[in-house]
Amino acid sequence: MNIQIIKKIVELYSIEQLKMAEENLLDEKPLGIEIEGKDEGEQLTHILAAVFCLEEMQKPDININQAIRLYSQRVRGSIG
Repeated sequence: MNIQIIKKIVELYSIEQLKMAEENLLDEKPLGIEIEGKDEGEQLTHILAAVFCLEEMQKPDININQAIRLYSQRVRGSIG
């Protein structure tokens, strides 16, 4: 997971575009958008993180940095 890549994706794409890219990835089709990652697993991680952040940013007073922080906390919580 690369925070800078997630931030870039959040700035470039909509939730709808990302969900379509997720479906395409799972169906082994071309993504339709450019998502950086060393493999499909990392690309999927970046897509899911960006969707989470965009959804959080729809809430009042949540900016991109706060949304990324919330996502990071969620990941740490699931690991720990």
